[in-house]
Amino acid sequence: MVFDFLRGEFIDVIDWTDDTRDTMVWRFERQGNAIKYGAKLTVREGQAAVFIHEGQLADTFGPGLYQLETNNLPLLTTLQHWDHGFNSPFKSEIYFVSTTRFNDLKWGTKNPIMCRDPEFGPVRLRAFGTYSMRVADPAVFLKEIVGTDGEFTADEVSDQIRNVIVQEFSQTIAKAGIPVLDMAGNTRDLGKLVADAINPTVAGYGLTLPEFYIENISLPEEVEAALDKRTSVGIAGDLNKYMQFSAAEAMGKGGSGGDAMTAGIGAAMGMKMAQSMSGPWGAAPGPAAAAPPPPPPPPAAGPLWHIAANGATTGPFAESDLAAMVAAGSLTRASMVWSEGMEGWKAAADTDLARLFRTTPPPPPPAA
Repeated sequence: MVFDFLRGEFIDVIDWTDDTRDTMVWRFERQGNAIKYGAKLTVREGQAAVFIHEGQLADTFGPGLYQLETNNLPLLTTLQHWDHGFNSPFKSEIYFVSTTRFNDLKWGTKNPIMCRDPEFGPVRLRAFGTYSMRVADPAVFLKEIVGTDGEFTADEVSDQIRNVIVQEFSQTIAKAGIPVLDMAGNTRDLGKLVADAINPTVAGYGLTLPEFYIENISLPEEVEAALDKRTSVGIAGDLNKYMQFSAAEAMGKGGSGGDAMTAGIGAAMGMKMAQSMSGPWGAAPGPAAAAPPPPPPPPAAGPLWHIAANGATTGPFAESDLAAMVAAGSLTRASMVWSEGMEGWKAAADTDLARLFRTTPPPPPPAA
């Protein structure tokens, strides 16, 4: 009876059911970690069971029903050193690991990513998206990430995965050379490049990312505002059609009475504005909208002159300045002058300045 009492002290069936949707690892709790020899272990689809014996990983079980005996626990049997007819209990820890996908996990860039765009030059980008995560190697995941945590959730590893994603995303974007305006049409290819770069790193954690999505790549607000203005100008290229559309829409929305009158006035004003617009914004200009004639060109500037006297040169002077000098008597016919295009210095009377002396009155007669 004592033997039957001891046998009844240990659980016969070991299994795990979970409805939390975020638990990745759960440790089977048993006082003293006593597992009965011959107990039945149930591992369901989407699960794996990892045996830890005296701090050492002993074995891993996939989906199925197992009876814990020496024929399916060879490594554990060697570690345990059975000497009680294989009927005594053994003390081990059993961790159940969920191998299903954990979906709709978020990632995003905390700070903008600097990259060089062929059209806009240096730009700052932000991005966010979702990914799914799955345990590919339960033993590695338990050793590298979980440790002795009795209940490990996806939130405890998602921060580390996000850091890996952002790092690889930044490098991929910088090397891709895709223009910012074309990135929206290439998110699938970019996502595949990022996922291929991430998987070797997360494989070292015993994980894999079956799905990776880039939902949006955005520019800073001030750059987006500039792009919106640029887009608005392009849309308003045919303002005539735009005004006709606005007028027709106003007429369609108009009701009876005052509303109809207001709609009619708005339509007439819209049509009038569309007809009066000229150039690239609307219809061809009418006679009233003709552009004024261009102003006449400015008169051509005359040559500039230099004067040589007493071994020194002065100037340059405009011809009007020289006329004043002739009138004052400081410039005579014999004065040596030079202007651009002349081979050397010449007397003023032998140049185009001779006409200044013909128009200059002679000196006044002496006083009586």
